[in-house]
Amino acid sequence: MIKDIVVNLALVGGHDPAAVYAISIARTFGAHVTGVVFVYDPVLSPSIMDGVSAEWIDAQRDESRTMAQAAIERFERAAQMAGVEAGHRLIEATLGGATDMFGRIARRFDLAVVGQREPDRMSPADLFVEGALFESGRPVVMVPYIQKEGLKLDRVLVCWDGSRTAARAMGDAMPLLLRARQVDVVIVATGRSKSDEIPGADVGHHLARHGVKVDVKRIVAEDVDVPNTILSYAADVSADFIVMGGYGHSRLREFVLGGATRGILGSMTVPVLMSH
Repeated sequence: MIKDIVVNLALVGGHDPAAVYAISIARTFGAHVTGVVFVYDPVLSPSIMDGVSAEWIDAQRDESRTMAQAAIERFERAAQMAGVEAGHRLIEATLGGATDMFGRIARRFDLAVVGQREPDRMSPADLFVEGALFESGRPVVMVPYIQKEGLKLDRVLVCWDGSRTAARAMGDAMPLLLRARQVDVVIVATGRSKSDEIPGADVGHHLARHGVKVDVKRIVAEDVDVPNTILSYAADVSADFIVMGGYGHSRLREFVLGGATRGILGSMTVPVLMSH
């Protein structure tokens, strides 16, 4: 069950798609939602630190705090209008510390929600995605910056490749899949199958035993471009939601997103639930 949700509140812009989407999930499941917003310390290059006054640093921090307070007010007003129980946390941190901290905070919730970075706009959104995905141990819903609607589950895609992360994502998404009108288990193949057996059929049976309305779809990607193949199929069938494993690896104590994960997050047009 989804009863406790956390969302990272954006500081920029008058509309926060991730916050609105998180509230819609909370309304659907009768859940509580907590908005977390960070007040950042200014990031200064060592070469200019000597020329920066304490007054300027304080002014930058005050501006960040003002933006954070505005984000909280928008969030709580939207939650109140939706009839959703909500709370907030305002935390002062460095940018790097904030992303790791959000991942650790998310461990105590059923679901984390973060927003996609807008193109050509400076934003730490990508870092929050990585922090939540690799540090929380919880499912994470990424919301496109173009998202207008709240939670809609008319058609959900479950990306299946037989991996541990795909299985984890499918299990974590079960409360959502049970509410979906139709679920497509999508297997992307890079060539023709040598067997008459339909890959993923056993997964289809598993979901059906839970009462999920499911079809298994096999898509051939001749150019081996898995992310675009998935997103093209999602557009063709007017999917509302995608479920998939989040891939990455550790490099010098930092997590690096895998190619398919990065491709989906960079070009997604519908919300995506990932688990790692």
